[in-house]
Amino acid sequence: MRLPIDTVAVQFMSAGPAEAVLDFETRAPKLDANGQPIYSVHLFAISPDSYDTLTVKVAGEPKGVGNFTPVKVTNLIASTWDIGGNHGVSFKADKIELAKALTN
Repeated sequence: MRLPIDTVAVQFMSAGPAEAVLDFETRAPKLDANGQPIYSVHLFAISPDSYDTLTVKVAGEPKGVGNFTPVKVTNLIASTWDIGGNHGVSFKADKIELAKALTN
């Protein structure tokens, strides 16, 4: 099942630089349907009443993402999976980019 996540009330901060996702067998970079390399970004998700960590996959390398970098996540989707009795949730986004600084 694919579930869109409303990110309006959530702030995201990267927990480190983006990492290329590699094919388990060939160790070659994984590509999306358009031929773009897929990256994995570890994020802190912070809302007014809770916080969590998650790993989000995105096509194309997010530029400028490092330790504790405020980022904007566009079209975040949670997908459930079940393989051989193991199950979990994976996250995918259309884009992860540096958050714009707030100005007064």
